[in-house]
Amino acid sequence: MTDAPLFRDPAAPVAARVRDLLGRMTLNEKVGQVNQRMYGWDAYERTATGHRLTEAFRAEVAAYDGMGALYGLQRADAWSGVTAESGIGAAEGARVSDAVQRHVVERTRLGIPVLLVEEMPHGLQALDGTLLPVNLAVGATWNPELYEEAAALAAAQLRARGGHVALVSALDLVRDPRWGRAEECFGEDPYLAARFTEALVRGVQGPPGERFGPDRAAVVLKHFAGQGAAVGGRNSAATELGLRELREIHLEAAEAGVRAGAAGVMAAYNEFDGLPCAANRDLLTGILRETWGFTGLVMADGLALDRLVRLAGDPVAAGAMALAAGTDLSLWDGCFPRLAEAVEGGLVDEAVLDAAVGRVLTLKFRLGLFERPYTGDRPSAAGPERLSERIARESVTLLAHDRVTLPLTGGARIAVLGPNADSVPQQIGDYTAPQRPGTGASVLDGLRAAAPAGTEIVYARGCGLVGGDRSALPEAVALTAGADVAVVVLGGSSARAAETHFDANGAAVVTGDPGGMTCGEGVDLADLSLPEGQSALLDAVAATGTPVVVVLVQGRPHALPDLAGRVGAVLSAWYPGPWGGRAVADVLFGVAEPVGRLPVSVPRSAAQLPVFYNGKDHGYRGYVDQPATARHAFGHGLTYSSVEYSVPRLSRSAVGVAEFAGEGQAVTAPAEGGGGYGRGLGGGPQRNDGPGAGGVPRPVHGPVMCSVEVRNTGERPVRETVQLYVRRVLGGSSWPRVRELRGFERVALAPGDRAEVSFTVDAGVLASVSRSGRRVVEPGEFVIEAGPSSDRAQGVPLTVRASPPEAVPGAEAPGSSRRSP
Repeated sequence: MTDAPLFRDPAAPVAARVRDLLGRMTLNEKVGQVNQRMYGWDAYERTATGHRLTEAFRAEVAAYDGMGALYGLQRADAWSGVTAESGIGAAEGARVSDAVQRHVVERTRLGIPVLLVEEMPHGLQALDGTLLPVNLAVGATWNPELYEEAAALAAAQLRARGGHVALVSALDLVRDPRWGRAEECFGEDPYLAARFTEALVRGVQGPPGERFGPDRAAVVLKHFAGQGAAVGGRNSAATELGLRELREIHLEAAEAGVRAGAAGVMAAYNEFDGLPCAANRDLLTGILRETWGFTGLVMADGLALDRLVRLAGDPVAAGAMALAAGTDLSLWDGCFPRLAEAVEGGLVDEAVLDAAVGRVLTLKFRLGLFERPYTGDRPSAAGPERLSERIARESVTLLAHDRVTLPLTGGARIAVLGPNADSVPQQIGDYTAPQRPGTGASVLDGLRAAAPAGTEIVYARGCGLVGGDRSALPEAVALTAGADVAVVVLGGSSARAAETHFDANGAAVVTGDPGGMTCGEGVDLADLSLPEGQSALLDAVAATGTPVVVVLVQGRPHALPDLAGRVGAVLSAWYPGPWGGRAVADVLFGVAEPVGRLPVSVPRSAAQLPVFYNGKDHGYRGYVDQPATARHAFGHGLTYSSVEYSVPRLSRSAVGVAEFAGEGQAVTAPAEGGGGYGRGLGGGPQRNDGPGAGGVPRPVHGPVMCSVEVRNTGERPVRETVQLYVRRVLGGSSWPRVRELRGFERVALAPGDRAEVSFTVDAGVLASVSRSGRRVVEPGEFVIEAGPSSDRAQGVPLTVRASPPEAVPGAEAPGSSRRSP
């Protein structure tokens, strides 16, 4: 009896196990490990007695004597064609996953387990998977800790059903809201996206370490990099990014995810500097691995490698190009399956293939699949339903208010109108599985359930989601005229229907009649105005003189006309998920206070784009025919109370650049604590308990603190989101931006309460990208701003000198994070 091979020894280091296993593999087996060619729903079929594996699946395993990864075994949606009748529910998930795993482990020479990869864009995209609000709603909460908790429960649900890897959009930014995938972004700002990306990694993967817990999954962050900057907001179109724009805006969230320990990233479809991301060595190897030290795997997006044939000439050369650039794992393409030919033909060295295979195997070892390949009869994981509703509630953003109409009161007659008032599918977003009957609550359902005794709710749809049909307007106007208030629920929909046509990679193909979809992958808009019928409904209802509340259920910011004097209030509810109707109703009736803040600027029209708040500061004068500013600025959100801010104060008005990282030295933002880069910057006091960035000693005079007093001057409680911005007004080696978010903290205030909120102004706040491409603190004049939004922040000057300043007499001592007088 021979001893077990080293790769089977759970006590051996992972790196040693990988080397041992690689040394035993044939070239064909190696190629099999970097491929995921099958659609997972083609691996099984449902029979009268359950699910069984298909011959196509068995043949795929036999072709490479193994399988690297299998995508979407449990995915269900209109594109896959998997329905509640044909798919895998929660009760069967682990059993089917184990059947797949058992075949791979027991029917192959080396018995290498397969990675089961699932979409988890806002909850597990599978039958009975719990949906969360879309990422844009998550961003509107400005509450990374809440998202971390929800992501952990979603990961546990995935693992309980046998999945291992979660694909999650996190890295794209809404730089052009015409893009249909805007709903998948945390917002337009890199700092905000970075905080949520860190929270996502922590929630899904758990505490950093070599091994993942049994209720945690490996996360692959999408999409790397710059996909949100596609020209014209057109999905998968070209980007015209320079290296500076890429580094300043589009890499911050990715770097934060890598520092948090993300297991993988997915290369984006778009090109950068003429090369598609999946073949861009400067991006995947130079920045990602050599500069950031990333050791995880890089996955290609669906069929992305096939696009490289146009550059490389044939699939074999295209596969070699992507592998050499740093792509490790394919997705459905015809290029990576031919890597053996590329190696044998000398197009790429086998050592490069070994490195990619090693990264795939490393992830399998870290997940414990060689010791515990099967899920077994594990109790079903609790879904994050409660947290889904809480995220929805905290994301509802009050954009405008006359301070009279809301909150709604009992005993009234309320007319509920609009195409999004009574549709759960239209409030849950793209990338969603079919929902079981009875799941969720529409806005109409929520209002009926939350209405106090004596309140009468009447309903009419009023118009279609798209088109200009006005035949239903008379009924809506009549109901409004007889009501005390009208709640008009407008917006968009990313609901995919069975008749939707799709590209081979799953993106919806929408031309001419959009078939009910106005947002989602492949559904890009040239005009951001509300559709003709919705605008007509709003005009007709507002003309009755009845107080009107507009609720926008949407996946992108629609361009809004000036509604001042026409409606009493406007709220945004970014696709709030199945239970979002209850969340909206709670805010309307005042059961919950509105606490959401805009993660993206709301334009006046598509013609003024781009309208993001952090553009380059060139002093634009605007257009002749309309302002260049946003209708509602980034960070904006009102309350039912009133809040006053003091002018912020700095503990010192001048500081030497050497106090941060030494003159001319690169600043590396720490992964924990300090000035805007650390965990807790979405909500905890800022500390300076140890060395600064890169191990530099703390400043001689103590850290620079920015303090601002916030006071609730109204009659209702608030949860205020205090925001910290920086403006560079003089100096530096590159042209500055108008302002940049560098911190935020939420503070709860009862009526009459006040609190002092303090932020550490450290390297993370002041650093900018130098000519060398590194983040450094450069001498110059800055304005440190604090306030309730990007357009209402007040500032105080700070000088950063080339040499350390003398102590400033009479400098204020920094305050505590929250101090009541």
